Amino acid sequence: MRRKTIYLRDEAETIALGKSLARAIQPGKKIYLCGDIGSGKTTMVRAALQALGHEGNVKSPTFSLAEHYTVSIDDKPVDFIHFDLFRMKNREEFTEAGFEEYFGTDAVCIVEWPEKASGLIPEPDLEFIFLIIGTGRKCTIKGVSEQGAKAVGTICMEMHD
Repeated sequence: MRRKTIYLRDEAETIALGKSLARAIQPGKKIYLCGDIGSGKTTMVRAALQALGHEGNVKSPTFSLAEHYTVSIDDKPVDFIHFDLFRMKNREEFTEAGFEEYFGTDAVCIVEWPEKASGLIPEPDLEFIFLIIGTGRKCTIKGVSEQGAKAVGTICMEMHD
């Protein structure tokens, strides 16, 4: 399955989506999150991190641009980097911070506002596009790579239409 659109009625369903994402994440995957402020991107990431065993606080990287976590996937420690590029002033800021070194490794890279680093980061495996509709969210999940397409199937098997 390459693409699926689901409707998330409330925050609990966004959290359920994050937990489903956690079960589909593999080391080295690149996941890009698009959508307006307040559309549920960070809520989904927080739920995924907690489902992967992170027990501490999950801060939004809005001001730091990136937060680093270590999680367990298949009983192995994996770096999980959560980027939020909304406040990035220019593309050089991304390069100067050395962020591209995480791409192409076994680190899971989840990027909010990936368009801010367009041309600096590779194509994602998975892309989530959130749209606020009333009190809910429409979320389109795209599997860009072959592994991403498999992940869409795994995620959507657990979610409603």
